[in-house]
Amino acid sequence: MAEKEEFNPLDPFSAIDLDVAGYADGVKSWAIGNREYVQPVKALFNDMIVAIESALQTVPPVVMLILLGLIAWQAAGRRVALLVVVSMTVLGLLAPNAWGLAMTTLAIVISAVILCVLIGLPLGILAGKSNRFEASIRPVLDTMQTIPAFVYLVPVVMLIGIGNVSGVIVTIIFALPPLIRLTSLGIRGVNPSVVEAATAFGASPRQILWKVELPLATPTILAGVNQTIMLSLSMVVIASMISVKGLGNEVLRAMGRLDAGKALVGGLGIVILAIVLDRITQGLGQSGRQRGHRHWWQGGPVGVLLRLLSPKNNQQTKIELTEERTSP
Repeated sequence: MAEKEEFNPLDPFSAIDLDVAGYADGVKSWAIGNREYVQPVKALFNDMIVAIESALQTVPPVVMLILLGLIAWQAAGRRVALLVVVSMTVLGLLAPNAWGLAMTTLAIVISAVILCVLIGLPLGILAGKSNRFEASIRPVLDTMQTIPAFVYLVPVVMLIGIGNVSGVIVTIIFALPPLIRLTSLGIRGVNPSVVEAATAFGASPRQILWKVELPLATPTILAGVNQTIMLSLSMVVIASMISVKGLGNEVLRAMGRLDAGKALVGGLGIVILAIVLDRITQGLGQSGRQRGHRHWWQGGPVGVLLRLLSPKNNQQTKIELTEERTSP
């Protein structure tokens, strides 16, 4: 038995042991013994990831390029669409397996972002509405943003096991706080006079939230979504340490073998995905006036399609009808 050190007022920490490691071992034992209770949640997350990955992998690369270009055109304009198509083409040419790895990584990121939005938006709205809730959740968000990712890799793996589901959960922990913070900031940044005017016209609190506050806070909320996407991509290499597939796993394997070529392919692939997703989400955050039209459907491929489906001589028809009514 180790001798207990005498208490020294000048060095009290050497004689005090809170046995944090012992409590951590107890949490480890509890997590291992209660794995079956989280299996339904794990199965739900896994089904979502598999469905998204299967959809992305099933679509031929050329068709996916066209779809991404159309989405970028609708969201951010023709220049961004061209940038997206060129960038993704370069990604596909990096290596024969680069496109498949990129789609796997994209599936992980999309799954994590969807879950972050489902969790973060309600919490952000509640934090924007309640000062007490915002004050109580702030230390939790600070901890989530500052704690090293390697610290919570261990309990997540003990509770869930290795694989894509654990990677998504770890990514959520790391990428969720900016969305909550910026959603709260957007709600709090709405001009109070606008809210007062809506209240004066008889709008209910729900109508004020959905028709006044959320539309005005949308650019800030989308900035939070953008940050969540970027942080999710930054986690793909760390998450690959718990058997998460994709470009991050390629980088990790290259590091183990000192293979500079594979590391370059994986790193460039992650950078290209980050650029593409960043430009698209930034375009979504622009207002209709910034894009040169009032509504989102008036520009991009949707606007072109609507103009093609509309009567060709619509203006001329109106002029002829006006002349007929005014003629004697």
